[in-house]
Amino acid sequence: MMDLDLRQVRSFMDVADLGSFSAAADKAGLTQPAISLHIRLLEKQLGVRLIERVGRRAQPTAAGRDFLIHARRIAEEVAHAIDTVAPHRSGVTGRLRIGTGATACIYLLPPVLGRIRQAMPGIEIIVQTGNTHDILRLLEANTIDAAVVALPASGRSLDVSDIHLDELVAVFPHGAVPDATALTAETLSTRPLLLYEGGNTRRLVDQWFSTSGRTVQPAMELGSVEAIKKLAGAGLGLAIVPRMAMEHEGAASGLEWRSLVPPLERRIALAMRRDKHMTAPLRALAAALPDVRKR
Repeated sequence: MMDLDLRQVRSFMDVADLGSFSAAADKAGLTQPAISLHIRLLEKQLGVRLIERVGRRAQPTAAGRDFLIHARRIAEEVAHAIDTVAPHRSGVTGRLRIGTGATACIYLLPPVLGRIRQAMPGIEIIVQTGNTHDILRLLEANTIDAAVVALPASGRSLDVSDIHLDELVAVFPHGAVPDATALTAETLSTRPLLLYEGGNTRRLVDQWFSTSGRTVQPAMELGSVEAIKKLAGAGLGLAIVPRMAMEHEGAASGLEWRSLVPPLERRIALAMRRDKHMTAPLRALAAALPDVRKR
């Protein structure tokens, strides 16, 4: 395959357009011998004469006129390619692919992604939800750029940073639990429970009960925090959900929430591949997430 030197192509176009080697040199900021050398090398590579002198004017030969049509297209495509990638240098375009849990997607990420969108209106933001295990598999496969998941999260190729400490709280209909009642594992184990289905958050809840010598069989296991809250509000059980899911619930919801005894917390982390190039959108994500601390 023949590789063309774009500088030589540009010099040829300038001579053909201006009809003068000296004028082409002035335009390119080169010497006239440099322009002449570009033309000779290009002609040698193509095996044809491209420029001829007619009187005092330099003009393209028949082969040169044919080549000039394609040279202009090449120049246009190169300029278009440069224009296309230019916004990526400033981070105003591109794609940001994030994997996260459903709760963080609803309650943690919206203001973060809103700030990124405001700063970089040209980027495409894609969010995929799932449990920590599945999201980390996507991250390791480079199917997504970053993951916002509940700890523990590990992988040989991953860099993991704490970003948020989230308490898990008990949720129930207003007045369903007396104020004086401590929400211990012993107390909760006697009630029908609405819990997350399998995942890191569910394992934390199970370990919290196990530490107090209790094993529970929930009345229902669901993947949606909103579904859990709705069922709790309907009196179908007492739920344990992240506090972030309750902080903006108004009185109209009919729900109360209260800390567990002893308290139960989970950590949310930002995970990325160690070999991932830190694009402007990724840097913006890391900067916008709260309290980023190295694990």
